[in-house]
Amino acid sequence: MRLAFIILYLVIINVVGFFMFGYDKSMAVRKRRRVPEKRLFLVAAIGGAAGALIGMRAFRHKTKHLSFTIGVPALIAVNVVCVSLIIKMFG
Repeated sequence: MRLAFIILYLVIINVVGFFMFGYDKSMAVRKRRRVPEKRLFLVAAIGGAAGALIGMRAFRHKTKHLSFTIGVPALIAVNVVCVSLIIKMFG
């Protein structure tokens, strides 16, 4: 049961990360108010790094920013370690 909640959380946060990059790209094209980079990184840090990376590539957004091209893949590694520990502890 706990594992199902962990999986559900990860699916939701990665979908959110993916669509946040799409939304930010849309706002950038329209020269409107953007999603703060801190918020994009926050979602990636709390489990949404895979969705963020897929969003970066799908929308071709933030791909020239070194902080994102290095930071988001690094956060995937951190996410994997954290999820592994959580599953060991609670799963």
